Amino acid sequence: MPRETGRKNIAQNKRARHDFHIEDTYEAGLVLMGTEVKSLRAGRASLADGYAMVKDDEVWLMNIHIPEYHMGTWTNHAARRPRKLLLHRREIGKIIAKTKESGLTLVPLALYFKDGRAKVEIGVARGKKTWDKRHDLAEQQAKREMARALRHRNR
Repeated sequence: MPRETGRKNIAQNKRARHDFHIEDTYEAGLVLMGTEVKSLRAGRASLADGYAMVKDDEVWLMNIHIPEYHMGTWTNHAARRPRKLLLHRREIGKIIAKTKESGLTLVPLALYFKDGRAKVEIGVARGKKTWDKRHDLAEQQAKREMARALRHRNR
């Protein structure tokens, strides 16, 4: 069987980009059980309530929902168990330094397979205020209207 290449998205956290200013992003591997990988390959996961935290110089992904594999037996996994992230020591040091700042947190942005390996994109983020969210929505709508007007004009 040929090896898998490229990037295959499993789950996106669109809410994170709406609720946070993403200051920096990191790609990390995941320590998973076999049934978790099979469930991910079926395209089943949710990043909705997930977050990452640093504990004992290791980064852990918490509250990510990967449902149990339907063909699994007693070897099945818990759906919301903590999962360890695989990062370089320098990256962990940078993350620790940034999260010590007030108001910064780690949020998962995307879960995907890259060349057959499960990866997660985490972002160092600062929470948005409600007026920031309204401003971003107004900006998006203005861009959409400009593009629509240009399309109409060029016909």
